[in-house]
Amino acid sequence: MTESRDAIRPLSVRILEKEYIVACGPDERTDLLDSAEILNKSMREIRDSGKIAGLDRIAVMAALNLAHEVLKLRARDTGADHDTGHRIKALRERVESALEKGQQLEL
Repeated sequence: MTESRDAIRPLSVRILEKEYIVACGPDERTDLLDSAEILNKSMREIRDSGKIAGLDRIAVMAALNLAHEVLKLRARDTGADHDTGHRIKALRERVESALEKGQQLEL
């Protein structure tokens, strides 16, 4: 029996000197390794600050920090989409108005 090239396989990642085995497809391997590296860095920074003790508490704080960053990025992207939408709407209104009047529009 031959295995599919897209078979899900175990991948070992190390976070705070502890090994975790995670199943992932070949197209997710790089993203998983990058994610583990980001999480490991965040958890090390929290641990090394000395303010929080215990692996579970460090993990929760790292997760909260990373989730907060995701929310900030989403809000920024949504704001940019909103501004672009307003600009497009204003430009469309100017074009429609100029067409109704038979004028040439300067952009």
